[in-house]
Amino acid sequence: METVKQVTAAVRCNFLGFFRNSRVIITFLFSFILCFFLSGRAMMVADYYESSMQALEPFIWTFGDATAILLCSLLLILLFLDLPKLSPFTPYMLLRMKKSRWLLAQLFYIFLVTVLYMLYVILVTSLLCMQKTYPGNVWSKTAALLAYSKMGKDLSIPSTVKVMESTTPFSCSLQIMILLVCYALTLSFLMLYVQMKIGKKAAIGAGLFYSLFGFLLDPEILAKILRKEEYEMFLVRRMIGWISPLNHATYGMHDFGYDVLPSIQQSCVFFLVILALLSGLSFHTLKQYNFSSFTGE
Repeated sequence: METVKQVTAAVRCNFLGFFRNSRVIITFLFSFILCFFLSGRAMMVADYYESSMQALEPFIWTFGDATAILLCSLLLILLFLDLPKLSPFTPYMLLRMKKSRWLLAQLFYIFLVTVLYMLYVILVTSLLCMQKTYPGNVWSKTAALLAYSKMGKDLSIPSTVKVMESTTPFSCSLQIMILLVCYALTLSFLMLYVQMKIGKKAAIGAGLFYSLFGFLLDPEILAKILRKEEYEMFLVRRMIGWISPLNHATYGMHDFGYDVLPSIQQSCVFFLVILALLSGLSFHTLKQYNFSSFTGE
C-alpha cells in the first residue's frame, strides 16, 4: 500500500503544470496538423467514390505505416524532452522513497502520457472525418476499395486484404495502439537512461537514432540504397521484420498467416525485453546519479 501511495504521489508530481507546458501544447498542435494531412488521403478516396468509413479507420490508415509512426515518434521525442522529470523537490522524494519506486513512477508517467496522446490522435482523426464515418464495428466500402485495388498502395494507405480478413476495426485499432504505446515506452526510456547517463543532447540524439534506425531498415528504403529488385529483398524483408523496432510497431509488418513475420504478441515481448533492459540500466545509473544536477548546480 505504501508503494502505491509513493508511486502515485511521484506520478502526480510529474503531471504538475503538464497541460500548461508550452512544449506539450506545441506537440499536440503538431499532432493535429499531422493527423490532418495524413487522414486527408483516405478522405480523398471517400469523397471521390461517395463512400463511408468506419469511425476508427482514419486512425488505422494514418498510423498503420512506418512513415507515419516515424513522424509520430519524432513528436514523442519533443513530448518527453524533459525526462526524467526533475525538480528541486526530487531529491527529497528520493530520500523518502526507494529509487526503484521513483523509476516505476517515471514508467507509469510515460505510459499515461502516451495513452493520453494516442487517445487524442484517435479523437482528432475521427473528428476530421466524422462527416463520412459510422460507429459500427464493420469494415467500410472505402476500406474494401483500398484493399482490393492498387489505390491503397499508390496512396500509401495500409488497407490490405489480410488485415480485413483477420480482424475488425475495433480490434485492429486496439492492437495498433498497444504497439505504439510499447514503441513509445522503449523510445522514452532510452531517452531517460541516456539523459541520466550522459546528458540532454545525447538523449535527443539517442531518440533520433532509435527512430531513424528503424526507418533506414525499411525494406523499400534498403532496396533503393542497395539497388535491389523487390523479389531480391524477400529474405531481407523477413529479417528486418524481426530486428527493426519501427517494423515491430507497424501493424502491417506482422504475421497474419501469410508471412514468416513476428506476431503481435511476439512484438510486444520484443518491446518488453528492451524495456526491461533499459529499466535495469536506468536503475543502475540512478544509484550513481549526481544529485547536484537536480537543482542545476
